[in-house]
Amino acid sequence: MTLELLVASAIGVLAAGGIYLVLRGRTFQVVLGLTLFSYAVNLFLFASGRLKIDRPPIWSKTVADYADPLPQALVLTAIVITFGMTALAVILMLRAFLESGSDQVDGEACPASQEDEA
Repeated sequence: MTLELLVASAIGVLAAGGIYLVLRGRTFQVVLGLTLFSYAVNLFLFASGRLKIDRPPIWSKTVADYADPLPQALVLTAIVITFGMTALAVILMLRAFLESGSDQVDGEACPASQEDEA
C-alpha cells in the first residue's frame, strides 16, 4: 500500500464520517461532524502541497530545494478558523438546548421526552 493511497483513504474516511455525522439529528453529532470534516479538509490542504522530506521551509542561498510554506500556512489558518467555528457552534448548541430542552436539530422534542410530559 502506498502512502498516497493511505492519505487519500484517511481523507475519504474523515470526510465520509463528517458528512454522516452532520446529517444526524442531534446537535452534538452535528458539531462532531463539522470537526471531522474540517480535519479532512486540513489534511487535504496539507497533502496537496506536495510535501518534501528533509527540506527547509525557508529559502536560502545555500539550499537548492525547499519546502513550500503555503500549505502549512493554509492549514494553520484553517485550524484557527475551525477552533473559532467549533466554539461558536458549541455555544449556540448549548443555548438552543437550554431554551428548548432538547438537542434535536429541528427543535422538536424527542419521543422519549414527549412520553414524560403525557
